[in-house]
Amino acid sequence: MSAFAGAVRTMFRDRNMTVPAVWHPPDGDPVELRAMRKSPDVGINYGDGTYASGSTIVDVMVEDAPSIAIGHRLTIGSDEFVVQAEPMRDRERLTWTLNLRPVPPIV
Repeated sequence: MSAFAGAVRTMFRDRNMTVPAVWHPPDGDPVELRAMRKSPDVGINYGDGTYASGSTIVDVMVEDAPSIAIGHRLTIGSDEFVVQAEPMRDRERLTWTLNLRPVPPIV
């Protein structure tokens, strides 16, 4: 393992920088992992205007969720999300960046 890979792993194990999450693969048991949660505003162009919209983006270690894909579910705390776009790996292939959307509660 490279020094960089070791540093990334250490960051993801730091409970001050990440939150506990559970990945629910469709063909297996739930997997507990750590997620680095980001919620940036995203600019959406519509007509002549640009509008800000909230988003939920998380980074997870590839080694924790090697086959995560569009449609898979991720639970963070009491919130449930679904991966809505193709997961993107970083240059070193250590982390996935996941674009999530909330799963509406069942009423």
